Amino acid sequence: MEVAIETPVKKPKRLTSAVWNHFERVRKADICYAVCIHCKKKLSGSSNSGTTHLRNHLIRCLKRSNFDVSQILAAKRKRKDNNSLDLPNVSYDEVKRKAEAIIPLAAYRYDNEQRKDEAVNLGSIKFDQERSRLDLARMIMLHGYPLGMVDHLGFKIFIKNLQPSFEILTNSGVEYDCMKIYEKEKQKVYDMIRNFNGRISMGVGKWVSPENEEYMCLTANFVDAEWKFQKKTLNFITLDSSHTDDTLSEVVIKCLMNWEIDRKLFSLTFDDCSINDEVARGVKDWISQSKPLLKNGELFDVRCASHVLKSLVQEAIEALEEVCCKIRESVRYVKSSQATQGKFYEIASDVGINSEKRLCLDTPMMWNSTHLMLETALEYRGAFSLLQEHDPAYYTTLSEEEWELANTVTSCIKLFVEIISVFTVNKHPTANIYFPEICDVHIQLIEWCKSPNEFICSMALKMKMEFDKYWSKCRFSLTVAAILDPRFKMKLVEYYYPQIYPSGAQNYIKQVSDGMRELFNEYSVGSASLDQGCSSLPSTSNGTRDRLRGFDKFLHESSQSHSIVSDLEKYLEEPIFPRNHDFNILNWWKVHTARYPILSMMARDILCIPFSTLTSELAFSTRGRVLPNHLISLNADTREALVCGQDWMHIESEVDPNQFSSYTALPVVAEAI
Repeated sequence: MEVAIETPVKKPKRLTSAVWNHFERVRKADICYAVCIHCKKKLSGSSNSGTTHLRNHLIRCLKRSNFDVSQILAAKRKRKDNNSLDLPNVSYDEVKRKAEAIIPLAAYRYDNEQRKDEAVNLGSIKFDQERSRLDLARMIMLHGYPLGMVDHLGFKIFIKNLQPSFEILTNSGVEYDCMKIYEKEKQKVYDMIRNFNGRISMGVGKWVSPENEEYMCLTANFVDAEWKFQKKTLNFITLDSSHTDDTLSEVVIKCLMNWEIDRKLFSLTFDDCSINDEVARGVKDWISQSKPLLKNGELFDVRCASHVLKSLVQEAIEALEEVCCKIRESVRYVKSSQATQGKFYEIASDVGINSEKRLCLDTPMMWNSTHLMLETALEYRGAFSLLQEHDPAYYTTLSEEEWELANTVTSCIKLFVEIISVFTVNKHPTANIYFPEICDVHIQLIEWCKSPNEFICSMALKMKMEFDKYWSKCRFSLTVAAILDPRFKMKLVEYYYPQIYPSGAQNYIKQVSDGMRELFNEYSVGSASLDQGCSSLPSTSNGTRDRLRGFDKFLHESSQSHSIVSDLEKYLEEPIFPRNHDFNILNWWKVHTARYPILSMMARDILCIPFSTLTSELAFSTRGRVLPNHLISLNADTREALVCGQDWMHIESEVDPNQFSSYTALPVVAEAI
């Protein structure tokens, strides 16, 4: 007795229907079967049976996963509307060849009533148009995509092939959804700030467009009750000719009041030391009217350290401009052909240069790339000196003096590259890291000013003049932040100040120590007033008069006074904490809050001061913040919503990468808004 063996059918013709992507056609004896590749169920596979029953099975099949139902649905709709296009068959090559047939995307017509009745179930998953709309809007906000992407032909084809049931939005529709999401997220941030009991430091940054329009961005920085660093972009303001330095302070004040930060404001950080003085003074005077500023406002006006260092580097590169241009042309010549490069590296090998680096041209808009070009060229200094002897076409030669100048200035720039890298390596650097780095810059500038080389001395004097403006504004706040690092305390000040102030260092150290105690006393007074309003003294349970209640109050106040006096002294007298690479200062203060209750309040406020407001890319760029082109044409409210919303969503996505799944109920909330 012979047993029929199942063998794949030799298809005389191609199976054109997309449904066969999910079935295997086999023959048993004289009968053809279509076997589902998901659940292995056998259905009729003869050519006379058609494919309707196969498509119906796929819709009900519970074992299939992650397959594209658009082919099935499109084919089903095609039978009902011969005029509609089968989107899955639309390819990008066809778009190029037959643009006229693709342009009228309105031809992708679907019966609305049919779409409502035809729920596409993928197991327990049901397509939700409203949720998908908001997911699209959130994606655009999160990644900074232009709103107009929904009008792009390729995007429409992709979406229709992915999910034919999705009703593609217009540009204005996406804008409306983005504004709904922004308002919801804004309320979350507002509630967070309103319920926060500490102080907030603000960063104020200027932006420009390619058309030189100006914008101002306000960012809140604070350490929350769980000792987590929080950074929120609150406003992105479009400026015009009416916004002078006098009125800019009013703009900032209005934003602070809208967010109810005016009474919580601790400091303002601006980019530049030479400008924004009027804005800072206006806000400072306004704040002082309602409450006294700590330490007479010495901690209030802060300037961006990375911006200052970037300005110093530009001074150095401009001073070396002629030599830098010669080195750039020399590198460009060597890299002009493979033959020239081969000859150059052969010369380098002959003179004993075994560097693993290869010559590179800089991107003039990125000064760290200029440093890398100079640094690499200096390693091949000997080869450049001999290149003209072997190649008469090379004529851009440098003298020994020029090479020495390049070597000295490149060493100077290297210091700034390393320090800015320290500032920008962490997304949310705490204020304690800046003091030792800034002190190193200060000491080096002093040494360069003493250089016997007139060129270096002249360059250093200009740099130090600009640096001194920064140092005079930020010295105290930088120092206090370092003292609040348990690895440094006053010892770091005692180490650096004698190098910065060879004569009179002890007087400057005493000023810092006295200022620290004065600031601590101001915090102590503020803490005592808070305790007085919320302290709970013992009382009798039956409500009768307690004759010793006055004694309880005396005991409470005297113990508080004792702890206030000993808090700072105890911290400074105890041994410093060992330095290690994985030290987290916020975690340290969180653990030691009970031991240093007043000092921990100071630490929470001061460690969140944004001493640098630039990212790594901006810090190494010779340009400022430039607004992306797709945001320029939007109205001011939409522009602000997209910029702020992107910042808030980036923070959420870092905390929870699957944050989109938490917005199932968002459409209901959005309707309420």
